[in-house]
Amino acid sequence: MSTAASNGPRIQDVRVTKHEIIAHLGDGRVISVPLAWSWRLSKATPAQRANFRLIGSGQGVHWPEIDEDISVEGMLHGIPARRPKFANAGPGRMQSPSKRAVR
Repeated sequence: MSTAASNGPRIQDVRVTKHEIIAHLGDGRVISVPLAWSWRLSKATPAQRANFRLIGSGQGVHWPEIDEDISVEGMLHGIPARRPKFANAGPGRMQSPSKRAVR
């Protein structure tokens, strides 16, 4: 059984430079988006940027240390990552408006 998703573009490799996120696709294409599209990757160290794994058989990439996910479809369609609408609740902690209201 085949699904449409299995026929879509797949990432084989990815690298992050000072200015771009570059993905090599299984069909030979190389696509890139500005690093600024991912605020988490923009703030990450080179070591954190290098620590990634492909997810969904290449449908996307996950950076576990910074909890960032980027899909091949998002890159192809020009969809940058959105910043969450949370207030900083201290170093390393985010707090949603609903959690703040409970306190």
